[in-house]
Amino acid sequence: MTLEELQQSVDQWIKTYGVRYFSELTNTAVLMEEVGELARVMARKYGDQSSKESDLQYHLEDEMADVLWVLVCLANQTGVDLTAAFKKNLEKKTKRDATRHLENEKLR
Repeated sequence: MTLEELQQSVDQWIKTYGVRYFSELTNTAVLMEEVGELARVMARKYGDQSSKESDLQYHLEDEMADVLWVLVCLANQTGVDLTAAFKKNLEKKTKRDATRHLENEKLR
């Protein structure tokens, strides 16, 4: 699935099942909530925190998908073409960091 298809799929789902998008501000808050849930999984699975019984309901791939879902909602609501935005961002990073990481002793 391309980013364009992803944006279209989310939009169609919202129009079919979601009634309407939440406001941009609400979706920004929901995005922060979802990132927090992803951070919890990462801290328990890859970090130093031990898991609790209540953590068993959270799964890495599902939390990542939740973050992506809300980000796509925000892109749709604000008229951002994620394909174009990502291409532009990748070009920026490539130009800015062409040798930066290769020359970073910390990464060797």
